[in-house]
Amino acid sequence: MASSVAERIEPLGNQHDREAFSCGIEPLDRYFRTQASQDSRRRFAYCFVLVIPGGNVAGYYTLSATSILLTDLPQTLIKKLPRYPVVPATLMGRLAVDQKYRGKKFGESLLFDAYSRTLRSDIASFAFVVDPKDENARSFYERYGFTPLPSAGRRMFKSMSEIAALFA
Repeated sequence: MASSVAERIEPLGNQHDREAFSCGIEPLDRYFRTQASQDSRRRFAYCFVLVIPGGNVAGYYTLSATSILLTDLPQTLIKKLPRYPVVPATLMGRLAVDQKYRGKKFGESLLFDAYSRTLRSDIASFAFVVDPKDENARSFYERYGFTPLPSAGRRMFKSMSEIAALFA
């Protein structure tokens, strides 16, 4: 990870200025400004923010529970899994970095923080799932070893065993 000790990633709170944040992708900006805190309070998705010295929010991501249809996974994986109709997973529904802070590997810092939180969770999760919003996001996730789910649109995944190996 490429973040310095002065940066921190923490749950979204009232002290964080959401209005100043702009990643340049209107749905992600709008979600962060208007919906993220409500989703956290209602326990739909928890939002975590990367705060830099001075208190500015440089980026955010959300985590929630999801599932994957067993039949959506690649055949090579299906052979190794129990025959449950669905497989538990963690969804990182959104990941965004403010335009002012691009090129500082903050996206990577946020991704690895999300991995770490998921690994530490007491809730079972077979896979880490993302929904890339566009081709740039898809390329970002491909660089980190995510694989498309064959019949699930843009959705991509990485097994938790692969993620655990990164921290071993």
